[in-house]
Amino acid sequence: MILLALAGAFYGAYLHGVTVTDLAWKAKWAEEVSTQSEAVAITTTEYRTEEQRRQKAANQVANDARQEQTAALTDAAVADAAGDRLRVEAGKLAATTSCAPGDTGAAERGKAASRAAMVLSDLLGRADARAGELAKAYDEARIAGLTCNRFVDELSNTTNSARP
Repeated sequence: MILLALAGAFYGAYLHGVTVTDLAWKAKWAEEVSTQSEAVAITTTEYRTEEQRRQKAANQVANDARQEQTAALTDAAVADAAGDRLRVEAGKLAATTSCAPGDTGAAERGKAASRAAMVLSDLLGRADARAGELAKAYDEARIAGLTCNRFVDELSNTTNSARP
């Protein structure tokens, strides 16, 4: 009977030790889970904040590019109008050279001068139109390149310390 009581006491001590150990591990596990959950929440918030900053920067870069494009188109329209006026004046100048006096020699020279003026006027018109096309293409490419550079600069200026 004493052996049975002694065995029961040992078994009770063993169960108590197992229970205490289990409770200690459960407490440590719960603390670790809590710490990890907090870390995940903080990291998620940091990444969201960084993504919002990047999106805001991208939107600002896009808005700036649209404003630059609008300004370039306005400048191109002004330049086109000036080119049109120049072509009209060149056409008028070419037309006035065809008004020759009654002298036949002068009339022949006037016709030749008129043809030359018309050719030069046409050449000026074509050159001006082509210059306008090239300027427009250059402006578009320049704005696109600068926008891309600004976008990359904004993305590389990170404030997120958790960024890998």
